[in-house]
Amino acid sequence: MSARVSARIGGISESATLAVDAKAKALKAAGRPVIGFGAGEPDFPTPEPIVQAAIEAAADPRNHRYTPAAGLPELREAIAAKTKRDSGYDVEASQVIVTNGGKHAVYQTCATLLDPGDEVILPAPYWTTYPEAIALAGGVAVPVVTDETQDYLVTPQQLEAARTPRTKALMFVSPSNPTGAVYPREQVEAIGRWAVEHGIWVITDEIYEHLVYDGVKAESMPVVVPELADTCVVINGVAKTYAMTGWRVGWMISPKDVTKAAADLQSHLSSNVANVSQRAALAAVSGPLDAVHVMHEAFDRRRRTIVDMLAAIPGIEVPTPKGAFYVYPSVKGLLGKEIRGVKAETSSDLAALILEHAEVAVVPGEAFGTPGYFRLSYALGDADLATGLTRMGDLLREAK
Repeated sequence: MSARVSARIGGISESATLAVDAKAKALKAAGRPVIGFGAGEPDFPTPEPIVQAAIEAAADPRNHRYTPAAGLPELREAIAAKTKRDSGYDVEASQVIVTNGGKHAVYQTCATLLDPGDEVILPAPYWTTYPEAIALAGGVAVPVVTDETQDYLVTPQQLEAARTPRTKALMFVSPSNPTGAVYPREQVEAIGRWAVEHGIWVITDEIYEHLVYDGVKAESMPVVVPELADTCVVINGVAKTYAMTGWRVGWMISPKDVTKAAADLQSHLSSNVANVSQRAALAAVSGPLDAVHVMHEAFDRRRRTIVDMLAAIPGIEVPTPKGAFYVYPSVKGLLGKEIRGVKAETSSDLAALILEHAEVAVVPGEAFGTPGYFRLSYALGDADLATGLTRMGDLLREAK
C-alpha cells in the first residue's frame, strides 16, 4: 500500500520558531501568563500611511483582478529603486520578482537553481526554513558550524573545506537570523571572491538590512564584489523593516535568465501576490524610513537590555548581536545541572523546563543546527521582555 503523504513532503519538519510561538499563544489563551521570545515578528503596527494605501487599494477595482505573476510593474520598479537607494545595488525592474513573503522567495530560488544532488553550503546556526527549502528542491544542505568564539561568522577557509564538486550555492544571511551577527565588509568581500573563484552561486538574504546597531553597516555582497552579480540572488521583503509580517510580500532579485525561469514557476505556483498587499508594499518601499527609525531605536534599547540580563545569569554566555532582533546565547554551562529536580541534558530539554516552570518560551538551538544554544527574539514589548527574562533568570539561578 502506498504512503498517503509523499516522502518529499512527509520529510519536512514543522517550522520550530512558529511551533514555539503557537504553543506560547495557546498556553496564553488557556490562561497561563506565558511570555514568548520565539517569533521573529516586530510588535509594532504597520505604519499608518502603508495601511491607508492598502485601504485605498482595496476599493480600487483594478486590484480585484489578476495582475502579472512576477509582480505589479510599478512595485518592481520601486523595489529596484529602493535597492539602489538602500544598498547601492543597481538592478533593473526586470530582475525583480515579487513573492509571497521571504520564505516563498527562498523556496523559489532553490527550486530554480538546484538539481537533485546539488549541494548548498549552509552556515550554522541557520534559519529553520533554509534546509527545508533546499531539500524540497532536491538539493543537499551542507552545514558549516560557527560558534560564539567567532561571533557566528563563517570564514572562507571553512567554506573551502566544505566545498565539493557538487557544490552549487552558498546560503548567506547578514544580518543573521538566528544570531544577529553582521559580517564586516572585508569578510563579505573575501567570501564573495571565494564564490566567484569557484563558480558558486550565492543566495543572500538581506531582509534585516536596516536593523543594524553600534555603527555597523549591512554590506550587500554583489555591491562589494560586483563580478558576483551574474551568480547571485538577493532575497528581501517588507516584513521586518516595516512591521508587515502578515502582509506577505517579499522579493528575489536575480540575473535575467533566472528571473525568467522563476517567473514561469510562479505563474503556476501562486500567480500574483495579493494586489492589496503589493500596493501596501509599494507605499512602504517608496516612502520615507521615519517609522523604521522609531522601531530601530526601540530594538536597540531592548537589545542592550536582553544582553545585560542574560549575561547576568550564571552558565549563560551571550555575544552582543550587531543586527536583526535576536540574541543567540550559549546555555551549555547549564546542561546537566539540576533545576527543580530535573537535569536538562540538552538545550531542547532546558527550553521545555523553562516553559513549564518559568512560563517563558524560547527556541532551542537544535532548531537552528547547533544544540546547546537558545534563540530569543527581542521584538516584543519592553515590559514583557524584562518580566520574561527575570522569570527565566530566577529559575536558572536555581541550577546546581
